[in-house]
Amino acid sequence: MKTVLLNNFLRYVKMDTMSMEDVSQTPSTEKQFALARLLVEELKKLGLKDIYLSKECFVYATLPTNRTDCDDSIGFIAHMDTIPGFSGTNVNPNIISNYDGKTIPLKGIELNPKQFPALKALKGKTLITTDGTTVLGADDKAGIAIIMTMLWHYVTTNEPHATLHVAFTPDEEIGTGIEHFDLDRFPCKYAYTIDGGAFNDINFENFNAASAQITLHGLDIHPGSAKNQMLHASEVAMEYHAMLPKEQKPEYTDQYEGFIHLTQMDGSVGEAKLSYILRDHNKALLEKKKQIMKDAMDFINKKYGKGIAEIQIKDSYQNMAEIILKNKECLTRAKKAMEALHIMPTSTPIRGGTDGARLTFRGLPTPNLGTGGYNCHGPYEFACLEEMEQVTKIIIEISKVK
Repeated sequence: MKTVLLNNFLRYVKMDTMSMEDVSQTPSTEKQFALARLLVEELKKLGLKDIYLSKECFVYATLPTNRTDCDDSIGFIAHMDTIPGFSGTNVNPNIISNYDGKTIPLKGIELNPKQFPALKALKGKTLITTDGTTVLGADDKAGIAIIMTMLWHYVTTNEPHATLHVAFTPDEEIGTGIEHFDLDRFPCKYAYTIDGGAFNDINFENFNAASAQITLHGLDIHPGSAKNQMLHASEVAMEYHAMLPKEQKPEYTDQYEGFIHLTQMDGSVGEAKLSYILRDHNKALLEKKKQIMKDAMDFINKKYGKGIAEIQIKDSYQNMAEIILKNKECLTRAKKAMEALHIMPTSTPIRGGTDGARLTFRGLPTPNLGTGGYNCHGPYEFACLEEMEQVTKIIIEISKVK
């Protein structure tokens, strides 16, 4: 199994599937279709049914149960794209067998256990790293490799299993692809995204999320005659930002602590714009963050004049725990699978969002399972092959006929 898993993973990460922000079409990049088409061919060779590649680059397939007395139907999902913020072109994976626990030199950078303490626990394991110039793509091609290896296992062993639906999705990294997910092609009781995190983690809590854009209107007067007339929008924007609570910046928060994060600022004398994301696991605390931003806007308008500051707030996604905790079958099944393999399950709150959160609110409970990938979204990304293998065994156990 380990050899199949590694070969799958290496084949997928070498394919450039970077998504692109600020693109209206899905997929945001045509090159995601290359991996989608490869997966379709591999699914055909495995003998899966109902294989379908949509015009939006979603791959769907089914492995029907091999038992006549089983009506279980479970889904597994992983995304094909890699982050647009760092290159995924010409990925050159570096395989380190029997890792010695020491610093790993790469091109221009290094993986140092002092900086990345998780490495200390991986001594003796097989690591796959970048060469230092690209992302690795374990987020989420590790998830794809794990699912495909699980399917290979059942096809080659014919062990009893439930009906398994799998889907590989585009544009997860930019948060837009899942809008086009066709639930009619995915008739499951529940599903699991296999996407990042510790191999024994079951994630069912994610942030409630919103975005906010502040527009500041100034008065652009020639600086030679600006006395008592000019209102510099960019300076007012800086004043606005300084009013927000510093302790709620992401660099000062962890675990269940939410944040207000400035993601972009643009401005001149006449107009300035500030873009923020707001996050909190607690819905009521997210509403308080929104009110903090509105109160700061009101102060600016009282100080400089009505309409100087405007705010637009838009909700993005919700905490799937709200739905999943009302019906814990998907969590119970995953926990029992880990315990059967003598793996101690953990649960860590996701400090972000998942495709599964959106699917959960569309009626398909979808917690997340880890992959054994680390340091995603940059050149320090790496994966542990033995942990990927453990996740493969976990989803094989989840898929068994109960």
